[in-house]
Amino acid sequence: MTWLEAVILGLVQGLTEFLPISSSAHLRIVGDLMGSDPGAAFTAITQIGTETAVVLYFRKDIGRIIKAWIGALPVGPWKNTVPRTDPDARMGWYVIVGSVPIVVLGLLLEDAIDDVFRNLYLTALTLALFALILWFADATSRRTKMLEHMTWRDGILFGLAQAMALIPGVSRSGGTITAGLLMGYTREAAARYSFLLAIPAVMGSGFYKLFTDGLDGGVDPGPTLVATVVAFVVGYAVIIWFLKLVSTRSYLPFVIYRLLLAVVVVVLLGAGVLQAMPEVTVSTIG
Repeated sequence: MTWLEAVILGLVQGLTEFLPISSSAHLRIVGDLMGSDPGAAFTAITQIGTETAVVLYFRKDIGRIIKAWIGALPVGPWKNTVPRTDPDARMGWYVIVGSVPIVVLGLLLEDAIDDVFRNLYLTALTLALFALILWFADATSRRTKMLEHMTWRDGILFGLAQAMALIPGVSRSGGTITAGLLMGYTREAAARYSFLLAIPAVMGSGFYKLFTDGLDGGVDPGPTLVATVVAFVVGYAVIIWFLKLVSTRSYLPFVIYRLLLAVVVVVLLGAGVLQAMPEVTVSTIG
């Protein structure tokens, strides 16, 4: 991988990770256009950059949630110092429970994720299908519930929606945001929870690849580091912009973009510019 390719892929990762347009689909498409798939380790490690941006932006919220969750535990030095009904303590449990589906399904479907799910025809289909579902959810949602209203059922449903992002084209943020809208959450509440829910799964995947492949020479450290830093900087700016956008605007522009991208992918596949299956497969969350 060249330095320029690393910068481009870092930009793609940072720009698309948090938007409901599927970062894994974009990395799959851009990688193919540049002549090669970036690889599972490279993709997962660069996601550490975007998730670090989430941790930095939501650091106060994360610190408050962790403190309340620990204080509500029935054991430990700070046991029962916070009521179990405290919204932040409950949010800690919701993030944990919501992270389980993507971990379990990711392990069970590992072979399919690395093979069948990487087919660009399937990516085009999921881009279009979930664009329509997002449009329906945004158009019909009551948008009255805040994160304080979350229940165990909602947490599990959010987690199942996030797990669908194991198929490129679905979008991790798009899946969770769509689920939130269908359950009646506001656009901003669904987006904020999407950011928080991503931290354990995406960070875990990134550091796993870093220690299993990255430190063993599975990736080129220089370009990978550059791409990760670029993804962090761009991702942080996207978080600020996206949260301001969803507080006042609908998701219709993203719906239209997904539909257009699906058409472009099919056209490029038909023209032979893109290959339906990559020579080197990738397994990512996004």
